[in-house]
Amino acid sequence: MTELRRPRVGHIQFLNCLPIYWGLMRSGALIDVDLHKDSPERLSAALVGGDLDIGPISLVEYLKHADELLLLSDLAVGSDGPVLSVNVVSTRPLAELDGAKVALGSTSRTGVLLARMLLADRYGVDPEYFSCPPDLTTMLLEAEAGVLIGDVALRALYEAPGRGLSVTDLGQAWREWTGLPMVFAVWAVRRDFAAEHPGLVKDVHEAFLRSRDLCLAELDEAAEAAARWEPFDAATLASYFRALDFSLGERQVAGLREFARRAVTLDGLPPLPADGPAFFAG
Repeated sequence: MTELRRPRVGHIQFLNCLPIYWGLMRSGALIDVDLHKDSPERLSAALVGGDLDIGPISLVEYLKHADELLLLSDLAVGSDGPVLSVNVVSTRPLAELDGAKVALGSTSRTGVLLARMLLADRYGVDPEYFSCPPDLTTMLLEAEAGVLIGDVALRALYEAPGRGLSVTDLGQAWREWTGLPMVFAVWAVRRDFAAEHPGLVKDVHEAFLRSRDLCLAELDEAAEAAARWEPFDAATLASYFRALDFSLGERQVAGLREFARRAVTLDGLPPLPADGPAFFAG
């Protein structure tokens, strides 16, 4: 008989996941899980490698390993319009970046692949990409534009206009291009763990949904708490949290599938099954 243990659950240490964590703290659900806080890249690798049982995973990494994972329904990080924290900051219009250098200031493959999709297919340009630390000044010493993800992107959103730079919100650009929401990360469970412990997975899934709903009802309070240790004021954080979409319903799944379809062509990712992603059904 398999020894019962607390599920090993991942949590992204970015502002965009703070609302989920806030609700877990408020609901007391943290005592029921073995929580691992880390960067998106490390958590994705841990889930795929079997060092976590349940957790957030970037959309690109999920698509690469969909045969090993089941999605948790109605739970994601995305946007149905501006996302505010996934941006291209540029010295010239995006349609003028053909052959120009574009710095990739993040290892987030989803945000980077979204930028590449939009530049290639919507703007018809083929820049020269290179990786660079996520510092806007450093990036633009060598490049005409930079792709920023996460908290540094949110800062750049407010700093760039004063420096004569333009900011393209990639969530908004995707929405205008496809008419669909953009999903940046999903929550998934390893198929082997779900088969052995469906009751535990159901409990964790329900705790996350309760957490999400609790925070959405207390967003201003969560923003005020976060502002005590973040370099943003409460009003900025509240606006940011309200821009994010933490759901994964029919429209979000349609957006996920459209991204996956385009990713097969541009990046050679494995295609999703014809009937779409597989969900945990415990």
